[in-house]
Amino acid sequence: MFRFKHFTIDDSLSAMKIGTDGVLLGAWADIDEDSSILDVGTGTGLIALMSAQRNSRATVVGIDIDADAAMEARNNVAHSPWAERIAIEHGDVCHYAPSCRFDHIISNPPFFLTSVYSPEKSRAMARHATTLSYCELIATAERLLLPGGRLSVVLPADCASVFRREAFERLWLCRVTDVVTRVGDAPKRTMMEFRLCSEPQMPRCDTLSMYDTNGGYSQNYRRMTQDFYLDF
Repeated sequence: MFRFKHFTIDDSLSAMKIGTDGVLLGAWADIDEDSSILDVGTGTGLIALMSAQRNSRATVVGIDIDADAAMEARNNVAHSPWAERIAIEHGDVCHYAPSCRFDHIISNPPFFLTSVYSPEKSRAMARHATTLSYCELIATAERLLLPGGRLSVVLPADCASVFRREAFERLWLCRVTDVVTRVGDAPKRTMMEFRLCSEPQMPRCDTLSMYDTNGGYSQNYRRMTQDFYLDF
């Protein structure tokens, strides 16, 4: 069990356990004005739960291709304060046909493009961009977003440029945050927000440092995640 301030996550069944990437993206995504949110590759339901906590007006759908993950996410949602606003679907998002489109799609997607595959099938599916390629995620966003809707993702920094090239002239990049361990380090992760619109815009870019010079969590990281982590 992983306990947050307002909900608890059981990740015993899911191939991918609770990690910093999901928490960062769930706290970073700009969802204040959204009415409908889709969490693609929901896993334990973490980002869906964070979204429901942050936006009390939004309905949230989480979808995962792995049956165990979807079952676990449903259980986590059922024990949360927002069960009536979150639905968990089991299936392939590439064939998902909801009755309406979404204001925002959030995804901590399978990201490894070239790497040694895990012998555990469900873990390999969760980590490698084979069951959901970057191109497929972008096409899904084009199909399921409302006009002006947004796609937010977190990826290893060295994969971010590949994703940007795939999205070029299909979704417009409007916000980028590079995540570093400490000030001056090379980025480890990149969070990106794209918009489904006809006019390009200049992206807003910044950097988030996880730790300060004394080795403690930085004030910016604490501020971003303080509504979730018990220690903050």
